[in-house]
Amino acid sequence: MRWAVVTFPGSNCDQDCVDQLGRVLNQDVVSVWHGDSELPEVDCVLLPGGFSYGDYLRAGSIARFSPIMKAVTAFANKGGFVLGICNGFQILLEAGLLPGAMQRNIGLSFICESVSLKVENKSSALTCQVPSDTQVLEIPIAHMEGNYTADEETLKALNENGQVLFRYCTEQGNVNDAANPNGSAGNIAGISNANGNVFGMMPHPERASENILGGTDGAYLFQSLIATMEGQR
Repeated sequence: MRWAVVTFPGSNCDQDCVDQLGRVLNQDVVSVWHGDSELPEVDCVLLPGGFSYGDYLRAGSIARFSPIMKAVTAFANKGGFVLGICNGFQILLEAGLLPGAMQRNIGLSFICESVSLKVENKSSALTCQVPSDTQVLEIPIAHMEGNYTADEETLKALNENGQVLFRYCTEQGNVNDAANPNGSAGNIAGISNANGNVFGMMPHPERASENILGGTDGAYLFQSLIATMEGQR
């Protein structure tokens, strides 16, 4: 499969994603500059973490106007797979490719730690390769604005349609306030769009994809997308 990893001014996880996809998962990866107006022919677009444009105004609010985002939006609207990680998730929200918005963490401080994630939907293209006996993933977060919010109607639709993919939880899989690091509504850590081809998550799977990094749970998510895309060929 061929992936495009987009670099914005302030991205700092783009090369991590390129490395994990290319070296670890043997994928064909092309780096794309935010100022480009067209995407190469790819199967999936990845918007990485970082602090695009210094997170001025709101995280992702300037990056969503980068020229490449018109091409990303067109790609997504045609059914192409798009994954936004951390700042990439924020950009997808600002661009309207995913519902809801991000606020600053409830403690108003930057958080960098490993968290437990309950996998709520194992039938999505991003989670279908998570083992059946695995309910909780350990993946790190690193963000200032990860407090996901949406109106009641949107939250209801996300829950009813299986669009909530991950929730912050305890190591035992209990979803509660104590396990919520940023105040996110319903402990939401990752969602998809209604069509199931656009995904956003605050945790960083590229930082948990091989043993030398301390864990491999993040690899399940990349493997899921790869398997889904291969199955559609």
